[in-house]
Amino acid sequence: PHLRNNCVTTQFPFQENEIKLLTAEIERLKNFGCLGVSPSLEGLRDENAKLKYRLNFLQKSLQEERSKTAKSMININSCLQEIFGAAIQAAYPDLENPPLVVTPSQQPKFGDYQCNSAMAISQILLKTKEQKVSPREIAEKIAKNIPANECIEKVEIAGPGFINVHLRKDFVSKQLSSLLMNGVQPPAIAKRKKVVVDFSSPNIAKEMHVGHLRSTIIGESMCRLFEFAGHDVLRLNHLGDWGTQFGMLIAHLQDKFPDYLTVSPPIADLQAFYKESKRRFDTEEEFKKRAYQCVVLLQSKDPDFIKAWELICDVSRKELQKIYDCLDITLIDRGESFYHDMMKDIVKEFEDKGFVQVDDGRKVVFVPGFPVPLTIMKSDGGYTYDTSDLAALKHRLCEEKGDILIYVVDSGQSVHLQTVFAAGQMIGWYDPKVTRVAHAVFGVVLGEDKKKFKTRSGDTVRLMDLLEEGLKRAMDKLKDKERDKVVLTAEELKAAQTSVAFGCIKYADLSHNRLNDYVFSFDKMLDDRGNTAAYLLYAFTRIRAIARLANIDEQMLRKAAREEVLVLDHEKEWKLGKCILRFPEILQKMLEDLLLHTLCDYLYELATTFTEFYDNCYCVEKDRQSGQIVKVNMWRLLLCEATAAIMAKGFDILGIKPVQRM
Repeated sequence: PHLRNNCVTTQFPFQENEIKLLTAEIERLKNFGCLGVSPSLEGLRDENAKLKYRLNFLQKSLQEERSKTAKSMININSCLQEIFGAAIQAAYPDLENPPLVVTPSQQPKFGDYQCNSAMAISQILLKTKEQKVSPREIAEKIAKNIPANECIEKVEIAGPGFINVHLRKDFVSKQLSSLLMNGVQPPAIAKRKKVVVDFSSPNIAKEMHVGHLRSTIIGESMCRLFEFAGHDVLRLNHLGDWGTQFGMLIAHLQDKFPDYLTVSPPIADLQAFYKESKRRFDTEEEFKKRAYQCVVLLQSKDPDFIKAWELICDVSRKELQKIYDCLDITLIDRGESFYHDMMKDIVKEFEDKGFVQVDDGRKVVFVPGFPVPLTIMKSDGGYTYDTSDLAALKHRLCEEKGDILIYVVDSGQSVHLQTVFAAGQMIGWYDPKVTRVAHAVFGVVLGEDKKKFKTRSGDTVRLMDLLEEGLKRAMDKLKDKERDKVVLTAEELKAAQTSVAFGCIKYADLSHNRLNDYVFSFDKMLDDRGNTAAYLLYAFTRIRAIARLANIDEQMLRKAAREEVLVLDHEKEWKLGKCILRFPEILQKMLEDLLLHTLCDYLYELATTFTEFYDNCYCVEKDRQSGQIVKVNMWRLLLCEATAAIMAKGFDILGIKPVQRM
């Protein structure tokens, strides 16, 4: 079909079957001498000339696609699953969807990976076919049907039916060389998807506090993960920028700064401004009435009230941006106000399809399986959070054409969001088998007393205060180690302070399973021992320094990567090499379950595996008397570089900025 159309409409990247078809067609037409070079479509009148042009385009695209695929890192676990899937299919062709379990081995004596499918297949044969076959016999049959491949050296049957897999060293060496030459590349994806991530989402006119920390950090990292994997990511900040509270804010603004339309009001402390207006709203009846009138005028788009609303939003956004700049967060503001004009149509759509019931003047929608209905219109004709969330869901699905929607919102919103998602399915906006809509829930931040993190006076901790405290403590830590005296310049010290402070705050959050609450402790997160950012950042700078101290520059390393064979004879070299190549497996797991602590655990394992390697394998050999370098083991330096490259990409996904010197 691609070849017959007058223009190329294929989706990128090409699917595997498309690549085969295009390759075959290009080869066939080459044989007929049909492939020429044509600079443009102008003047191409006959079909043959157009065909030549299109095929040249396709050939070039195919070459680019192949080049990209050749540079992609291989997911070894996925490769082994394909191999064992084929072996099981050949051994037991009558089994439908047989279990396929391939995992890295926990101990070297059990090989590098294990296929543990035999036990489950034994149970299936017994239940469905009444055949009693021992798992070991099944394992042997699977092993005999393993197809020819480039990665398995040998397999061994152990215990009741475990298949221990030993990888070929030349295969691992080749993959490491590819990594060094091409850089850390994501595994090839079947299709580039549109991913919409809703995260951070503070309220206008209120300062960000520690409760916003998790959504902001987790959401940013998820965006970086999907972007690195090759997807098109839309980062949305669903700001609370509309609603009743703006009536009281505008009324207060009019009283405090009557000339606000011509002179920008100096609202230095927006939080104090909000608290003062809230106090008046709760205690002054006349002010309360005027606040409600302001809401009506705002929602009717009165120019003066829109101006007041915009002023408040602008002041608030500037304060929010200071936080985002500190944490290196990128977002597109798309608050509740963005969806306001769509809400009328949302209500009508649910009414037209017969889903709306009237309850005491309210228009509600009951969703099967959920006890509490969605209120899509209040008795006074106003809209609710339910309406705006439904409007946002529809816009992301139908206008943005999102293939994957991720809401990074605290666990307290679980029932509400699941009800909204179910309503979207019920009305036909999406099919969960085609489109993934996920609530990435997370627990709360606790203080060291295991209660909600508060100041000593019991107030919520301002996020900016928290970040400034982190900077202070990071500098104290660096000065305790006397890094300011001889090791680092003033500029390097400042860079190290920022890297450690914000890196530790992010890592402390991301290294915990997001489903659980976690205890916020500066002392623990700044500890340079154990699974902390401080330890990993320091380990990274040490690894980067090895080649520099051996007077080996980047050009020499690139040349070595092209020419050297990575010898993996020492058990610690082998262990490190395999650990490095597990990176694509880690990425794949996170893309599926959205649990980012898996990457933190992996980076810590990689750093400790590197330490074992470095303690046992000399990278640079020196004369004991003079300290002069007598030998550089280049293949080991390349292992150092591969480790650092993976760590750097891991840090990037986590939103952590390492430094070259610490």
